Amino acid sequence: MNTTVSTPAYVEPVVRSVRVAASPARAFEVFTSNIGRWWIPTHSILASKSPQASVTIEPRVGGRWFERGEDGSECDWGHVMVWEAPRRLVLAWQLDAQWDFDPALVTEVEVRFDAEPSGGTTVTLEHRCLERYGAGAESARTGLASEGGWSGLLERFRQLAV
Repeated sequence: MNTTVSTPAYVEPVVRSVRVAASPARAFEVFTSNIGRWWIPTHSILASKSPQASVTIEPRVGGRWFERGEDGSECDWGHVMVWEAPRRLVLAWQLDAQWDFDPALVTEVEVRFDAEPSGGTTVTLEHRCLERYGAGAESARTGLASEGGWSGLLERFRQLAV
């Protein structure tokens, strides 16, 4: 019997950037404190139980990243791994390929806020460690890279970060 466990192949991260007409501090604040204003409400784990009322990133290392339904129910999405306001944020994304919370799964979402010499900020998001999805990695990557994924979310963020 072969008991060798194969290591999942590397999966290219999803990388998206937007330029916003705000300082890095303002962009960081909109991304973190105001995530519920730009997050697409249909991107909800609780949607089958209750409409999404809010999305929260607690502002500290170890803080929760979660959503709350209108009925008060909550669902974790992950936690804060790095909080370097207003320059950098790294979040543990703990949603599996079926978009359910899995405390044993950690992919990483790093967001950098770089000041532009001419004003404004370039915000770069990298969702990495996607090979941790195993057999569902390519499918998960396709969804995360789509207009319905990080591309569309960052466009909504860009519109609010002024």
